[in-house]
Amino acid sequence: MDSYTETRTAIDDMQRQFQAFKSAHEDELTQLRTKGAVDAVTTDKLNRLNSLIDGLQDKITRQGIAAKRSGKSMESAAYDPMADEHGKAFNAFLRKGVDGELLALERKAMTVGSDPEGGYMVPADLSGRIATRLRDFTPLRQLASVIEISSDALEMLSDRNEAEASWVSETASRAETATPALGKVRIPVHEIAAQPKVSQKLLDDAAINVEEYLGQKVADRMARREADAFINGDGVSRPRGLLSYTTSTADDDTRSWGQLQYVASGLAGGFASTNPADKLLDLVYKLKAAHLPKASWLMPRSVSAAIRKLKGGDGNYIWQVSLQGGQPPTLLGFPVFFAEDMPALAANSLSLAFGDFGEGYTIVDRTGIRMLRDPYTDKPNVKFYTTKRVGGDVVNFDAIKLMKFSAS
Repeated sequence: MDSYTETRTAIDDMQRQFQAFKSAHEDELTQLRTKGAVDAVTTDKLNRLNSLIDGLQDKITRQGIAAKRSGKSMESAAYDPMADEHGKAFNAFLRKGVDGELLALERKAMTVGSDPEGGYMVPADLSGRIATRLRDFTPLRQLASVIEISSDALEMLSDRNEAEASWVSETASRAETATPALGKVRIPVHEIAAQPKVSQKLLDDAAINVEEYLGQKVADRMARREADAFINGDGVSRPRGLLSYTTSTADDDTRSWGQLQYVASGLAGGFASTNPADKLLDLVYKLKAAHLPKASWLMPRSVSAAIRKLKGGDGNYIWQVSLQGGQPPTLLGFPVFFAEDMPALAANSLSLAFGDFGEGYTIVDRTGIRMLRDPYTDKPNVKFYTTKRVGGDVVNFDAIKLMKFSAS
């Protein structure tokens, strides 16, 4: 079965399972109205269907990523003899630790990647593959603005309010209007490291693609650390996460800069029993209209399981499953992305975010990834100590809204 057929089959299967989920939920509602309780069979069925839908959604997402990767071509990239030569030398360094030629090449290219302890810059193609995998598996990398820098921090100005204007007649005097307040945002980069290891025997086997193996291992381990930091990081030796800031119910015009606005769900640890979907609409309406075209949802699966049961005022479910490979499901017409590093659904948890994350959050990558070969500390294995520098922070507090699962 080809990849297109597999994806189409998974989408059709998810549609069937979602219809079964809606039918089971209707049974649940009927039992609550007539009996005041739900039997264990229906509850178990709903839980199983929720898990099936999550699994199918993951499968469709993975197939979409794989299809996107297979469609990429190196033909569009300009041929660089130096890069090709550097790649061959780097591969020899990975397998045997032969670094004399690699050191000469890096000096010739005037890079600063080599160091006295044997660390070298990862070739551009491998660095690109790592960056691609990080983007595929770290939700905020798909949504936020990502900037590459060559210094230790990104400094930028942000508008804290808007310039004022007023209507005047032809001969009337012109009163001075308010000017926008500018604030300075500084996002430092922090070092993140991964250390996969390979047996020397495996490295000696010419059949293994060492670069591909290491690229996958490094990206997967860094992705887990980054995903948590971009959500929960405190800014100390790692990026500052969007949930590390204080929150307020005040609107954009009155809220202090540096605070994120939240909307209460109406119930501690869940949604209000009456018109629960209205709270999600309230959250959408809190976002300024300019941010809505690029807005999306960010949530863990524990929240999606609760939202799938919600209906709008017309009686239709507000959650819609994906009908195309590589495309996320939608909620109230906006795409949904899953971030398991957000807190699970609980009393007073900030488990749901909505907004234009490209405008609201910025990720900063320090150019280059370095790798140090260590064949000594874990014989007969060879460790590859790999480091990169990355930072992240909220830059526009009006562009991201949160839902707090509380009564108020």
